[in-house]
Amino acid sequence: MFKTLFQYPRVLSRHADAPLAHKRKSFLKHLASRGTPRSTLLRYARQLRVIAGMLESRLPGSISKEEIVGFAQRWANGQRRRGRAKGRRWSKGHFVQVANAWCAFMGWLKQEKPPPPAFCARVDAWARFLSEEEGLSARTVANYRWWAAAFLGWIQEQEVPLRRVTLLGVDEFMERLSARGLSRVSLATGAKRLRRFFRYTYQRGWCRRDLEPGVLSPRLYRQETLPGSPAWPDVKRLIAASEGPGVCHLRNRAMLLLVAVYGLRSGEVRGLSLADLDWQRRILRVRRSKTARVQEYPLSQATGQALRRYLKEGRPECSRGEIFVTLQAPFRPLSAGALYAVTCSLMERLQIASPKRGPHALRHACASHLLNSGLPLKEVGDHLGHRHLGSTQIYAKVDLAGLRAVAAFDLGGVQ
Repeated sequence: MFKTLFQYPRVLSRHADAPLAHKRKSFLKHLASRGTPRSTLLRYARQLRVIAGMLESRLPGSISKEEIVGFAQRWANGQRRRGRAKGRRWSKGHFVQVANAWCAFMGWLKQEKPPPPAFCARVDAWARFLSEEEGLSARTVANYRWWAAAFLGWIQEQEVPLRRVTLLGVDEFMERLSARGLSRVSLATGAKRLRRFFRYTYQRGWCRRDLEPGVLSPRLYRQETLPGSPAWPDVKRLIAASEGPGVCHLRNRAMLLLVAVYGLRSGEVRGLSLADLDWQRRILRVRRSKTARVQEYPLSQATGQALRRYLKEGRPECSRGEIFVTLQAPFRPLSAGALYAVTCSLMERLQIASPKRGPHALRHACASHLLNSGLPLKEVGDHLGHRHLGSTQIYAKVDLAGLRAVAAFDLGGVQ
C-alpha cells in the first residue's frame, strides 16, 4: 500500500519502517476499498505514522478516547512549538479523528457505554414482543420503544414505580411533552403508543390496573391529519425537472420515480440493494420499513430505464450493496435528509404548492392519484404496503378537485 502512495525511496522506507506498519497498511487498504481519494489517503498515512510512533507503547491493545485526546494534545503542542502550526486546534483535531478511526477499525478503541437505566429490561421485553409476536418492523418497534422509554424515564425521575403509576401521572407526562413543543398530532401518536404499552404492562403484571382505556389523547380537528401533497401534474413537472446529464441528476431522477410511481417511503428507497433488482423478470423487491415484509413490484418502463442508466453511468464503482450511495468518497448509504433535500429544492425551484415538501408528499400524491383514477381502496393499500384498510381510507377524505385534470391512469408514463 505504501508503494502506491509514496514514490521517493527515503519517504517510502520512513513509512514502511515505522511502528505497526502492517496495521497501518490494513487500515489504508480498507479506506482505499471504500473509494477514499488519494489525497486523503496520503494525509491519513502521514498522520498514522505519527500516531503509531506516539502510541506504540499502548498498541495493540485497548485504549480509551480520553487517552487519545491526551496524546493529541501533546502532538499539537509540539507542532506549535516547532513552528509547524499556528494553533493547536487543527493538529489536535486531525490526530483525534485519524486515531479514533484507526483504533476503532482495529478493535482497540474502548467502547465506554453508560450503565443502562433500571427500566431497560422492561423496554427490551416490550420491543421483543412487538417484533416477535406482533411482527412489526425494526423502525416501528423503535418508535414504540422510544415512547415507552421516555415515559419510564420520566417516572424514574419522579421516583414513582411503575406499579403505582396513575392516569394523573400519565396526563402530567403528556403535558410536559406539550410544553416542550410537540404538536397535537405527535401527542396523539404518543397516546396511542402508550395505550398499547399499558395494555402490555397490565398483562405482564407490572401495573396494578389497566390504564389503557383512560389515556387521553389531544383533540385533532377535522382535516388536521390529512396528508398534504402536490397535485399530480406538479409531480410530473418535478420528475421532468430532474432530467439532466450529470450523475447527480441520474441518481435523483431514479429516486424520485421510485417515490412517485411506487409510493415508497424515503427509508425504503435508501434501503434498496442491487440484489432487489431482478432484471430478467423485471421485478423490484421492496422491504417495507414499517412491516418488514418484502413486496414485489413490476418495473415500469420509465423507472427501469432511469435505474439502468444510473447504474451504468452515474453510480460510483464501490463495494457497497445499496443502489443509492453518496457521489463523493468514502462511498456510503444516503442519509435520511438526502432525499428530502432533493425533493424540497426541486419543489421550491418549480414553485410547487404543497403543504409538505419532502419525499413523503410524493407518496401522498401517488395515493391520491390512484384513488382519483378509480382504483379500489384495497388495491391502493396493497400498492402502498398498508397492513390495514384504515391507513388507506384517510386518502379518500382528501380533496381531489385539483387532480381532476389528470387524463389517464398511467404511472409508468411519468416523464
